[in-house]
Amino acid sequence: IVAPREGSERLATVALRADATEYVPTTRDEDPIDRIVSTVRSAPSVPADGGDDQYHHILANELPDEAFVIGENGTYLEAKVRSESADLYSMPANDLVGTELDDAFPDAVAAKLQECVDRAIRTDDVQSVEYEADTTEGRRQFEARVVPIDERIQGRHAVVWLARDITERVEREQQLRSRQDQLETLNRINAVVRQVIETLVEAPARDAIEHEVCDQLVDSELYCGSWIAERTGDGRLSYRTGVGEAETVLERIREFPSDDHENPVAKAAQTGELRTTNRVLEDESLPDELRAAAREDDVRSAIAVPITHEDATYGVLTVLASRHDAFSERERAGFRLLGETIGFTIMAVKNRQLLFADSVVELEFRIDGGDTFSFDLSTEYGCTCSLEWAGTTAGGRTFQYVTIDGLDGETVLEEAATHDSVEECRLIHDGEESCTIEIRLSKSGVRTLTNHGATIRDVSVADGVGTCLVEVSQDADIREIAEALTVIYENTELVARREVDRPVRTAAERRNRILDGLTDRQLTTLRLAYYSGFFDWPRESTGEDIADAMDISPPTMHQHLRKGLKSILGEFFEDGGNPG
Repeated sequence: IVAPREGSERLATVALRADATEYVPTTRDEDPIDRIVSTVRSAPSVPADGGDDQYHHILANELPDEAFVIGENGTYLEAKVRSESADLYSMPANDLVGTELDDAFPDAVAAKLQECVDRAIRTDDVQSVEYEADTTEGRRQFEARVVPIDERIQGRHAVVWLARDITERVEREQQLRSRQDQLETLNRINAVVRQVIETLVEAPARDAIEHEVCDQLVDSELYCGSWIAERTGDGRLSYRTGVGEAETVLERIREFPSDDHENPVAKAAQTGELRTTNRVLEDESLPDELRAAAREDDVRSAIAVPITHEDATYGVLTVLASRHDAFSERERAGFRLLGETIGFTIMAVKNRQLLFADSVVELEFRIDGGDTFSFDLSTEYGCTCSLEWAGTTAGGRTFQYVTIDGLDGETVLEEAATHDSVEECRLIHDGEESCTIEIRLSKSGVRTLTNHGATIRDVSVADGVGTCLVEVSQDADIREIAEALTVIYENTELVARREVDRPVRTAAERRNRILDGLTDRQLTTLRLAYYSGFFDWPRESTGEDIADAMDISPPTMHQHLRKGLKSILGEFFEDGGNPG
């Protein structure tokens, strides 16, 4: 039987010369085995005398990898193996004749194959079976079609056994299933991360943030445990919250000393980088007691995610999974984003608590020298540098507005152009003895302080010595803030710590204070501009319209308008705002 994928006159000629009895072209979507089985079933009956001619016609060269005639008791009556597959077998195919299935396979496999032979003979219908066989290249997977023969052979019922090596196909299918499982898991992970991030926006406090994160990760059923440790001022890790079915591990974590700097969680806190353990039970960097607890809870993989915002590390989120190799690179990318988002949210909560607190802690730092621009400038020229305001744009770029007393703008720009710490510098205001610049630095103590939830009240540098006055919340980790500032400026000293009560003002009091700071002309100009649509877009009234209404010139109107706006904005940004 010849069953080519595509018909060909040349192939037909070769097949006839090779004594093929049937030429059966198949379509691309059709399995050649199915056509062969159909042809065997429709072939003329085998002679009663048990002649071998028909066997050889059935077992022609174009059959699958293995072809056998097997009697009802499991005895090989005829065997043929394709030449390219023969090297896989420990004995020649002809030597199989006369042996039984029990001789060629382990008992369990032989029983399975014998059952298939029995079923084919009993039902008089084609059967299929998959099985494994040991070969010279190791264990391989085969698929067989078992075709019952109508007439008896040598006085016995028999079947034609057509087998094909499907090892590569099975491996491809397993790889495909594995990739599909990974993709489905990754999609679920991304969905969980997105859901967690969405809920963080509305979290009222740090405790709520941390509980929400741990609960949602475990509720997803992708993970069996999750906990968060806080980084304390002395560099240790303090357990804050945790949930999950891995109760033994979570209990051990609370008991463990947090000064073991070799474990992955501590390393994540130190370096600010993800740490993954995809073989928890074999990881010798973990204490024996913790690995024993992981074995009891069936924990196989873990990831330690630093909770950070820019250069501030607030703690570590650790997640446990019962899956081997649970944390792929794409999964780690999702957790990296989650750690940064939690860090940003914690920072925002700290700032919000500080903004609305009735009392705060005021810290005063003295900095003896530094290698940043302001220190070098004040040492070289004897000038004083004062921070007016610092903030971060939506793109993450931090700018500072600095006033330099005792030096002109041209000299400042020349020095900034050659200083290693300056990334950008722009002159805002210039005078003979004073100037104001907009500057962006490669490293900044101001940015470090704001990232740790501090509000900057005053920063000045004179003669190479800096003074920094900041406000923090009552529960702030002052030691951590001081250590973070020391990373930028080595010689930093906390010289004062004061508790300050903030005056409580009603909205009406604040409104009256703003109005009291305006002249009658400024207030009139602002009201006319507001109610006439001058601030709308597009504008409903122009500056000339307002000037005509006031019977003044447009330049005078704009002067009143800008002075009034400056007075109002000064109330928010200087007297009662948050310049950090």
